[in-house]
Amino acid sequence: MADDRQKRIQSFAFVISALAAFCFAIYFAPNLVKFNSGSGNDVLQSANQINPNTAEIESLIRLPDIGFSRAEAIIEYRNNFVENNNKTAFGSPDDLQKIAGIGPKTILNMKELLEFK
Repeated sequence: MADDRQKRIQSFAFVISALAAFCFAIYFAPNLVKFNSGSGNDVLQSANQINPNTAEIESLIRLPDIGFSRAEAIIEYRNNFVENNNKTAFGSPDDLQKIAGIGPKTILNMKELLEFK
């Protein structure tokens, strides 16, 4: 009888924790990422577009598929390029493919979030 009661308590605790996790996700997920499926494709919407020529690492990390190491690589490439050429490193999304680990799929996922002014 005690074993049965213990299993019911564990089941109840699991349900409560799963419900809490679900509520947490519902509350916080819309604040992190908003999706708009107006054209049939899910497009990440951002309040501000990011310019990779001037953005800080915190902004670059917000881009899809860009983690800390890729953001650092973007900034390092940008700084070296500007020192040697006295102009901006990136003129279009495709220029970001010069960074190791950034390819056509990554560019496709983030090009709507980028600006080059």
